[in-house]
Amino acid sequence: MTQQLKVSVGQYSDKGRKEINQDFYGFYKPPEPQLSTKGIAFAMADGISSSDVSQIASETAVKCFLDDYFCTSDAWSVRHSAHRVLAATNSWLHTQSNNSQFRFDKDKGYVCTLSAMVFKSTTAHIFHVGDTRIYRLQNNALEQLTKDHRLWVSQDKSYLSRALGTGTELELDYQLMPLNCGDIFILATDGVYEHTDARCIISAIKQNSNNLNDAAKIIVKTAFDQGSPDNLTLQIIRVDSLPQLNTNELHQQIDELPFPHILEAREQFDGYTILREVHATSRSHVYLAQDSETNAQVIIKTPSIDLRNDPKYLERFLMEEWIARRINNAHVLKAGLQTRKRNFIYTVTEFIEGQTLTQWLIDNPQPDLETIRGIVEQIARGLRALHRMEILHQDLKPDNIMIDSSGTVKIIDFGSARVAGIVEASVDGEYNDILGTALYTAPEYFLGEGGSQRSDLYSLAVITYHMISREFPYGTQVAKARTAASQRRLSYHSVLDDERETPAWVDETLRKALHPNPYKRYEELSEFLYDLRQPNKAFLSKTRPPLIERSPVAFWQSTSLILSIIIVILLIK
Repeated sequence: MTQQLKVSVGQYSDKGRKEINQDFYGFYKPPEPQLSTKGIAFAMADGISSSDVSQIASETAVKCFLDDYFCTSDAWSVRHSAHRVLAATNSWLHTQSNNSQFRFDKDKGYVCTLSAMVFKSTTAHIFHVGDTRIYRLQNNALEQLTKDHRLWVSQDKSYLSRALGTGTELELDYQLMPLNCGDIFILATDGVYEHTDARCIISAIKQNSNNLNDAAKIIVKTAFDQGSPDNLTLQIIRVDSLPQLNTNELHQQIDELPFPHILEAREQFDGYTILREVHATSRSHVYLAQDSETNAQVIIKTPSIDLRNDPKYLERFLMEEWIARRINNAHVLKAGLQTRKRNFIYTVTEFIEGQTLTQWLIDNPQPDLETIRGIVEQIARGLRALHRMEILHQDLKPDNIMIDSSGTVKIIDFGSARVAGIVEASVDGEYNDILGTALYTAPEYFLGEGGSQRSDLYSLAVITYHMISREFPYGTQVAKARTAASQRRLSYHSVLDDERETPAWVDETLRKALHPNPYKRYEELSEFLYDLRQPNKAFLSKTRPPLIERSPVAFWQSTSLILSIIIVILLIK
């Protein structure tokens, strides 16, 4: 049986010697499949004593984090999801203060500290702002994992230098660390940790290992007895088991469903009528089918018979539909409607009546530059939709671009895609295989490095270059350059020649987008698209002739004026 992530949690909070409790805390463990794709979340917030509304900030921060984090896309990484949620919470708290009588005194507004953790797969993700603390108990020693954001102005006086709600921008500490069975994490407000010591905490947890709530209560009571004047809140989290295998929905399909047989035309299959085979390769079998309920035509893809024992292949195979369900963009392949239970492993996507970009280039061997720009811009819109979800395509090429009968361009085939959220959920780590087609694959992949959005930009630039010239910017040399030194020796072949009317600035745009070093390419797709339509200012400055060539008269007039001024100054002296 596949082992899941399991934790034991103990927690306790008390207002202590104050009139109200401005602390707030909580955790949420979702059922599968979210347990694997999003993990378990914990959060603790501490209001500031100078504010009468800080308890509202604390409660809002914790509730929003625990609620909204699990509403973010499971394609997003933990860091991206949490930061988006906390940034939105920070903005709301700051706005509340600005719209109230506290707008001129932030210390009395909607402000709080926050420490939060997400356990996903075998990794702990830690988010922190303020002076609430997170500790790890390991090998009978207590280690503080967070840094207090407190500025001391004297030996006994300090104030928070960072907190939720103090400004429009949120500066958040983030770190991650591997989880081990038996690890214990402790979240505590300053009312607890300033009035207890490690020995007390370790002893209470050891003596109450079967009831961590009792351990938390004992530690809080000890801090109170030691004279703590503040609210007191504590959470204790123990890791009881870690996942040994992936338990996400892709693997559940692989484990639970059988493989289909080779399908034939007119055959009834899982509520579909097979119309014809579109193509069959060593990677998959693709069929045009009609949904018996809706009469809509769809594409059904079944896994290769030869690769059915390869779990990585099967995960990538199912990834196409998984991604297509999470992207809603006119330039990205859509998944078919899933209205009934499936009895086999296969994928269903929309049927695009059209042709691949490869075939389109055969039919249109010399497209004009404006047509090329139009196609590239549509591909870029689809790529942006993927990148917003932290998805890299990693195999962008003309065969994976479709142009339908209306001229709409769509990105297809996500079998090589890298999804940040899925990579995080994998206990096996991410795959370092080169999954794309060599001629269109960014050079950094051949160094064994991970890809980035600039890697997809490189592939798009290769497609652009190939549409203009029918050649490739470095020939076949990129795949052979397996060291940084050899990649520095790669020589870009200009797209300009005597037979094509291509502006020189377009060549410079492609040269930059196709640089072997990803950090010397464009940072954003929008920059690349902009420079495809008008000359970059840097290019104009570089290619602009000197003044003596553009206007000799103006040059000598300026020179004469400067010399005259110098002579006058010398005569005066």
